[in-house]
Amino acid sequence: MNTITTSGVAHTADTALTLSAGRVGLDQLLAIAQGGVRLAMDAQAHEGMRAALATVQAIVDEDQVVYGINTGFGKLASTKIAHDHLAELQRNLVLSHSVGTGEPLPDPVVRMVLATKAVSLARGHSGVRPALADALLALANADVLPVIPAKGSVGASGDLAPLAHLACVLIGEGQARVKGRVVPGREAMAAVGLAPFVLGPKEGLALLNGTQVSTALALAGLFAAESVFAAALVSGCLTLEAIKGSVKPFDARIHEARGQVGQIAVAAAVRTLLQGSAIDPSHPHCGRVQDPYSIRCIPQVMGACLDNLTHAARVLRIEANAASDNPLVFTDTGEVISGGNFHAEPVAFAADIIALALAEIGAMSERRLSLLLDPGLSGLPPFLIRDSGLNSGFMIAQVTAAALAAENQCLAHPSSVTSLPTSANQEDHVSMATYGARRLADMARNTAVIVGVEAMSAAQGMEFDRSLKSSALIEAQFAAIRERVAFLEQDRYLAPDIEAMRIWASESAWPTPLTACLPSHQ
Repeated sequence: MNTITTSGVAHTADTALTLSAGRVGLDQLLAIAQGGVRLAMDAQAHEGMRAALATVQAIVDEDQVVYGINTGFGKLASTKIAHDHLAELQRNLVLSHSVGTGEPLPDPVVRMVLATKAVSLARGHSGVRPALADALLALANADVLPVIPAKGSVGASGDLAPLAHLACVLIGEGQARVKGRVVPGREAMAAVGLAPFVLGPKEGLALLNGTQVSTALALAGLFAAESVFAAALVSGCLTLEAIKGSVKPFDARIHEARGQVGQIAVAAAVRTLLQGSAIDPSHPHCGRVQDPYSIRCIPQVMGACLDNLTHAARVLRIEANAASDNPLVFTDTGEVISGGNFHAEPVAFAADIIALALAEIGAMSERRLSLLLDPGLSGLPPFLIRDSGLNSGFMIAQVTAAALAAENQCLAHPSSVTSLPTSANQEDHVSMATYGARRLADMARNTAVIVGVEAMSAAQGMEFDRSLKSSALIEAQFAAIRERVAFLEQDRYLAPDIEAMRIWASESAWPTPLTACLPSHQ
């Protein structure tokens, strides 16, 4: 069995992944989301967890009053709890906070929640038993996944409700999915050979406080955005070739003169994708002076999107490794300090800029699709169909794309500027990171449909003149599209074609010139 502890290594179904608390990479998180890896915590993490646990136990033994250990929670923090009720306190906390609603979170998200919560506990600032972190990884390894309702968190104090549903399984309550069946928490624990936990001082609070659900949702959105970003660069190149557009706007000197990193990277990727094309040199005197912005400004717009994704990736990688519960234990001084690392504002901002990128990727793609269908701009048959009038071609596919682009524009409104106070105004400002991250899945799906329709339409446009071939990389993508969708000779039922192209945009293995600039591949 291969053991992988560093980034940038391919993961296989029998790969063992050792998680080093504080140093988990985006590629590892992607592998966890996809499943089929066996997780273990770096052995050194247990020492730090045991030291923090000893600090908490000393506080209990000395009958010190410390928030979260022997007090109530939130607005009830000034209420001291007797020693013989501490286990009941933690159990009640988990049960009372299990108030989520809505559809369960998808499996890839739950896998990342389990792993990142274990990593957070393993930082050694939570004061819990190492066995709790190990149990989270045992659930992930067996693909025994807590049923976590998607709605009910405001992203401060952490993702309380969804993480409570996760914690319920550890104490034998709640529900989990085992081999496709939803079973009670006690049965789920038995499936991994564990008895339900009786939580010790602070353990329930440590499980509930944290940003792991928001972060996992945002990471899922990031990974989906990367795929449709790459697909949109391919579809843009296909459209450029179909309309016999100009490659001059991708000249490296233009982009170096501005200096924006993402813009430079996108222009270089497009040049590489088109290298060796026989189409561009074939029309030096075609009379086309400038292409519309959706073609000419691909580096500027998509480069800005890439910069957003890169920044979001950096923030989310940090957060996936963070100690984000409260209070935090510092073993060097024996202190337990209350703070606010559970506030998910960094995740909320990251989710918002991923949303902006997704909306703009789709908006540019939809405009290129419209360009393809307009014979006055593209030089191609109206709506990319012979016998137009009798046939409508891609006319209404573009309407679908426009509807989805408009929907994304609404969804892109920043979630982080929305705040409602909770807990009797003790928690008077919240991040709304959980919703902000959750909406990214819908946005990515919408964008994948838009980009897929553009690519399908561009391939159709290229087929009206196949006297010359594009580059090897673009011809390979053209062939991949034709494996999924046939040339449109006359009107047919297009919904299956659109779904096939959505999958192409969402799940394809992209060539190195594209993956090289994606944050999770660096």
